Amino acid sequence: MSPDQKERIDDLQRGGCRIIQRPELFCFGMDAVLLSAWARVKSADCVLDLCSGNGIVPILMDARLPEELRQEGSIHFTGVEINPVCVSLARRSALMNGQSERICFLEGDIREIFHAGAAPETPDGQCPDVSAGRPDAACASIAPGAYDVVTVNPPYMTGDGGLKGPSPERAIARHEVLCTMEDTARAAARALRQGGHLYMVHRPHRLGDIFHALQKHGLGVGRMRMVHPFSDKEANLVLIDARKGGKMYVHVEAPLTVYRETGVYTEELKALYG
Repeated sequence: MSPDQKERIDDLQRGGCRIIQRPELFCFGMDAVLLSAWARVKSADCVLDLCSGNGIVPILMDARLPEELRQEGSIHFTGVEINPVCVSLARRSALMNGQSERICFLEGDIREIFHAGAAPETPDGQCPDVSAGRPDAACASIAPGAYDVVTVNPPYMTGDGGLKGPSPERAIARHEVLCTMEDTARAAARALRQGGHLYMVHRPHRLGDIFHALQKHGLGVGRMRMVHPFSDKEANLVLIDARKGGKMYVHVEAPLTVYRETGVYTEELKALYG
């Protein structure tokens, strides 16, 4: 913890990267780790992370890149987050890790990014300006069709579902208070180039809403994987890969099991954690 007991620095156990977190806010969990491993990127991709929180998904995705791709520096990440405190944490974490040439964070509402008069579409093969790696600078406007990959770990619960708890920040992170599934699908579809991929982690009980929203906005689910806490328990997370302009033809991959026994990760989970 820092002297004022508001911040702590956690070791991500990958590539020497760390992350600054505030316990009273919504700290990252296993779902973010799984999403960072589920998403696929390649050389020269532009990646947009929606509902970025403290920046854990792009920070981990960058840390997971093969060393040659990290050295090449052709993959760029932009995170969008509505909470200014979380944006500050994310920017400082990227700077601390030496990632700020490849990752930037934008304070913004994903419902308002693509308003009328937004920046024109970026020519194919060009990434948006990420403020020359300056984490304290305002990032360039999010241009429609500019991204090859969008990732999102959105609020799981509908506005009236589940327990919100005493913290407004936690309620916003967990519940669709400021961002619905419809908002997420619309923003992702607008950001992606034709053929680009959306990678999402969510709850299985919302699959009906998820499929409906994605299909409405031209995002066809091609891959899906259920995540089970134990092999004999029902799934509590689902990983989704949807493609802009793709058909809704779902390949359901073998399930991922988190624990071999209480407190002991499966070998696959250990590998994902690095």
